[in-house]
Amino acid sequence: MKIDVLTLFPAMFAGPLDESIIKRARTAGLLDLKIHNLRDWAHDRHKTVDDRPFGGGPGMLLKPEPLFEAVEALRHRGTWVVLLSPSGRKFDQATARELAGRKHLLLVTGHYEGFDERVREKLADDELSIGDYVLTNGALPAMVVIDAVARLLPGVLGDAESPVDESFSRGLLEYPQYTRPAEFREMRVPEVLVSGNHAEIEKWRQTQAKQRTRERRPDLLK
Repeated sequence: MKIDVLTLFPAMFAGPLDESIIKRARTAGLLDLKIHNLRDWAHDRHKTVDDRPFGGGPGMLLKPEPLFEAVEALRHRGTWVVLLSPSGRKFDQATARELAGRKHLLLVTGHYEGFDERVREKLADDELSIGDYVLTNGALPAMVVIDAVARLLPGVLGDAESPVDESFSRGLLEYPQYTRPAEFREMRVPEVLVSGNHAEIEKWRQTQAKQRTRERRPDLLK
């Protein structure tokens, strides 16, 4: 998969995307990831990419000219252009699976008071928000989307079953997990998990997943 990111803060991506699973995916050639500075498409000597909104109001808006030129330069047949902003539909695991099926994602990160509306109307295929809160800019949401999507790509995770039983993969939170030792500070692992009865283990896990979801995220059961 190929992912391009258009941002005003390319340095923010250096650490998180050069470690762990994402680094291995890039090294193995499973993920082609490139970060682009929006100011590279500004033509004045100050590299201006923002201006005041018509009609007045606080803050600044990202101008259409550099965004249109940047997207047109990076987009090709099959590219899915995604704006990251608080106005987008809420990003979740189902959306991550949907995006993982795309060949090329172009993530456009917002800043200031957001985008000139013409960018939404003519450039964007999708608009996503990672939650109901406001961040300084769209760099962190872009990293969240990249991480969630990349780990669903074939071959990225060592165990092909890993993404299947995780939280949200089946619409439920993940069941409780335990590892050795079987007893620690007088706390024992549930007997069913050491019984060797795989049918009973699966039944227990499903019950626990539903119970945990009901207690912590009942909205997922609606």
